[in-house]
Amino acid sequence: MNLAHIHIVLNHIPSIGTAVGLLLFIYSMVKKSDQLRKISLQLLVVMSLAVLPTYLTGNAAQSALRNRTDIPRGLIEVHQNAAILTLILMTVTGTFAWFGLWQYRRFSRMGTGTTYAMLIISIFTAAAILLTANLGGDISHPEIRTAVEAPAPEVGWRAEVETFANNSWVWPASETLHFIGMALLFGIMLLVNLRMLGVMKSIPFKAVHRLLPIGILGFILNVISGMLFYIASPGMYYFNPGFTAKIVFLLVAAASVIYFTVFDTPWVMAENKDAPLSAKVVAVSGMVMLLGVMYFGRMLPFLRNN
Repeated sequence: MNLAHIHIVLNHIPSIGTAVGLLLFIYSMVKKSDQLRKISLQLLVVMSLAVLPTYLTGNAAQSALRNRTDIPRGLIEVHQNAAILTLILMTVTGTFAWFGLWQYRRFSRMGTGTTYAMLIISIFTAAAILLTANLGGDISHPEIRTAVEAPAPEVGWRAEVETFANNSWVWPASETLHFIGMALLFGIMLLVNLRMLGVMKSIPFKAVHRLLPIGILGFILNVISGMLFYIASPGMYYFNPGFTAKIVFLLVAAASVIYFTVFDTPWVMAENKDAPLSAKVVAVSGMVMLLGVMYFGRMLPFLRNN
């Protein structure tokens, strides 16, 4: 099994999951059910994380198909255009979905503005991801191509984004944003995890919880700047075991943030109270994962396959 095979397996998950999440969200609005809405938001957050490895393995699949003469190159470019747009929309959707969950935890309700913004962006996102999946099907299944789709023009965003990212000022600026994002994410999660492990016991978790949006901002900065690096210098990341490990560590670390947002166990912890064992385990694993992200990120140039 190679990365192209993994891409074929993975791409069904965010495609179907996002459509289901949107339908659940709309149904929750009709039924005015907060419980259903929370489930739909949780699902959309998970799908926004799942689309990242899907996109990355898709680039590996493109590399494997680069020299195939039986596949019109334009089809691959059009699919990649849609994939980049989908990645952006899914990042925005996941951010709004997580913020809605944070509002439920913080204020016991989701803000009206967040609700309608979530509805609009998730509709566009579901349409984009289903279109992307359909375009991907045209590549691997010639029997479903139409006469119009077959001779698609060889145009794409990648070359323009690559040129932009390799600009003399863009790369160092992106590096700066990347380190700022990591500092925000690591710093906030360090505070949360230390509270779980018994430090700052005089502070209730509710007070620490309000800082989580800052950590999510750091995560978003990392994703945006990291994707610029990936597009600008794909040779450093293709089939690099260090990059694969970094993405795995990053996704598990994001899961710990979701845990502290969604689950009741840490939230009900008042001042001068110890966290339960489950919260401590998540705290330790989250910190280990973030350290793994930083370590493998630093080791990328040394672990690449030449």
